[in-house]
Amino acid sequence: MQEVFDFLEKEIKLKKGDIIVIGNSGGPDSMALLNVILTFRKKLDLKVICAHVNHNVRKVSFKEKEFLEKYCLDHDVVFESMVIEKYGDDNFHNEARNIRYNYFEDIVRKYGANYLMTAHHGDDLIETIVMRIVRGSTLKGYSGFSRIVEKDSYKIVRPLIFVTKNDILTYDSKENIPYVIDKSNFKGKYTRNRYRKTLLPFLKSEDKNVHKKFLKFNKTLEDYDRYINSEIDKVLKKVYKNKKVDLNKYNELDPLIQRKLIYKILEETYRDDLMIINDSHVGLIKKLIKSRKANAYVCLPDNVRVVKSYDTLEIGRDEKEVTSYEIELLDYAFLPNGHTIEKVDDDSIGNGNDVCRISNKDITYPLYVRTRKYGDKMELKTVGGHKKVKDIFIDSKIPKEERDKWPVVVDSTDKIIWIPNLKKSKFTKQKKDKYDIILKYE
Repeated sequence: MQEVFDFLEKEIKLKKGDIIVIGNSGGPDSMALLNVILTFRKKLDLKVICAHVNHNVRKVSFKEKEFLEKYCLDHDVVFESMVIEKYGDDNFHNEARNIRYNYFEDIVRKYGANYLMTAHHGDDLIETIVMRIVRGSTLKGYSGFSRIVEKDSYKIVRPLIFVTKNDILTYDSKENIPYVIDKSNFKGKYTRNRYRKTLLPFLKSEDKNVHKKFLKFNKTLEDYDRYINSEIDKVLKKVYKNKKVDLNKYNELDPLIQRKLIYKILEETYRDDLMIINDSHVGLIKKLIKSRKANAYVCLPDNVRVVKSYDTLEIGRDEKEVTSYEIELLDYAFLPNGHTIEKVDDDSIGNGNDVCRISNKDITYPLYVRTRKYGDKMELKTVGGHKKVKDIFIDSKIPKEERDKWPVVVDSTDKIIWIPNLKKSKFTKQKKDKYDIILKYE
């Protein structure tokens, strides 16, 4: 852990009177970080605020909050907490992260803090980098996450990036630091957990200090990205004005510069949420630019819309609530509710209502994802069986305010194929049947 102490002392240069907010779950990582900062407090008279978010998805989470609150009381640390009462219909992890960081920022501003510190460590960095390589990202995205992020009035700092989970557990044991364990971190249904359980042990068996190689990779990509961005900024001023891309000037650029330009605008739009953007999103934007349609748009995660209007392209958050849409389903469809429908090749996945298997002999291309229309009916597998989409929503107890935004998959003749997570039509197949298309709703 000496690298952590050196980083805070020599690079961050903590000084007397600094105000630090620590995002703390009560787990071994964040409790170790809290202990490190309390060690500095003894000589620097730091003000330390512990900010805790109860995600409200496990029964024990309220006991974890009580544990952390008592620890803070015993160690003269200011304790702040919140409970997430309700989630929307976005991706759970992305939504929880947004709520968490918005809350942390509120606490930072409440106390006028200099730093927000989180307990991301070296193993987290490995997982993040490999996950982004697999799903595709930007140059900056491939670097994982930064040890220091400059905000308007404070810095986000991740001091534990230099050490591994095992280093942290050893430190906790040596210092007799108590902590709680979130058992959901071991469930295989979460993508990151699968990487943690399978890939990480393999990499460490090859090199026990592999996290240092990834840290160097992180720094190298950030340096390259910083340089390339300085060059892109020169181009950006000519092509991108008033939040709009001049497509005539854009089309004159080298393809590499075009791609980086799109990523640069996406980075400005998503900022710290860049992890939810990948190559497929950029592919959608490039197809939109090349489209012969004078006016068209595509939806990206987190309520971002890319609009093409003749010779301009605009990327930004759609502040208006989307109540109707129709999106062509190619390899991906990114929906206004933050979910995706994706064509997949994994024949081993289940056959629940989040998966749809179809044969191209039964449909007419292309496929579309749209919202419901008045009088919509779905043809069921029973002989002569039809059912109103309205009745399917009622039977499934879908709240009225969600029905108008719920995705409905149709073919080009407007034949309803599937209502994701709710109902399949007569045109869908079982695993034992013949099919050549698999769709997955996430």
